[in-house]
Amino acid sequence: MRACVLAATVTIVLGALSSARGEETAAALLAEARAALAAGRPEEALGLAGKAIEEEPDSRGAYRFRAGLLDRMDEHERAIADYDKLIELDPDQAELYDLRGSARFKLGRIEPSITDFDKAIELAPQREREHWKRGISYYYAGRYDEGRRQFEGYQTFDDNDVENAVWRYLCMAKSEGVERARQSLLKIKDDRRVPMMQVYALFAGKCEPDDVLEATRAGDPGAEELKGRLFYAHLYLGLYFDAAGDATRAREHVVTAADEHRIGHYMWHVARVHRMMHEGGREEGNQ
Repeated sequence: MRACVLAATVTIVLGALSSARGEETAAALLAEARAALAAGRPEEALGLAGKAIEEEPDSRGAYRFRAGLLDRMDEHERAIADYDKLIELDPDQAELYDLRGSARFKLGRIEPSITDFDKAIELAPQREREHWKRGISYYYAGRYDEGRRQFEGYQTFDDNDVENAVWRYLCMAKSEGVERARQSLLKIKDDRRVPMMQVYALFAGKCEPDDVLEATRAGDPGAEELKGRLFYAHLYLGLYFDAAGDATRAREHVVTAADEHRIGHYMWHVARVHRMMHEGGREEGNQ
């Protein structure tokens, strides 16, 4: 009996030591992965994160790092697999559902993105009024009334965001018509991002599309600043023409935004998804 107890104790101790060594090695590999990414070597960082997970199969830090990196590298399917694992490990973490919902949206999986955003809000109700991503997903799901309400809620979080007013307009234009949408455009005082106030004036019927593009060059911006301005100008010109029923000009501007002025923001993926959904549907289906 004593021999059995001793053997069991030794097994437990050895297992604990092995686990501790695995955690130490995983932590060291993850630190190397972070350093590699900081040095501009994302593929190396990805491999090191994978090795960290091999050493510690339930390493939340390694999965989180790898998922975020995969997302940045446009490997959204693989990122979703890591978010699945993280949700399995921590099913009550609202942010994980938000992250997976965002990745699903980027693949054109609109309804599943809403499911994840809903779960995030269920777990953390304070997220609801600021959840503009869910509003955009509602729009592309054709759930325009829910989208309108989402953007009206966001107005209580930030009442000086032209994009929020525009997306509410877009939802209303689909369900109630352009004239009604223009008449009830949310009031915005001074969104300082160029050319957002010109975009606002366009949707309000107070300026022309060329005025939006002309405004992007105000103040002689640097190359990166100009790229961002041109992205938003072309995206919202595309959405403006789409709401007006001019599919040709809508496509021209959205394609220009997506293909010529990529920015490191979720809205660039919105441009991609918009184009994708108007050119034959969703990537990978809407599962």
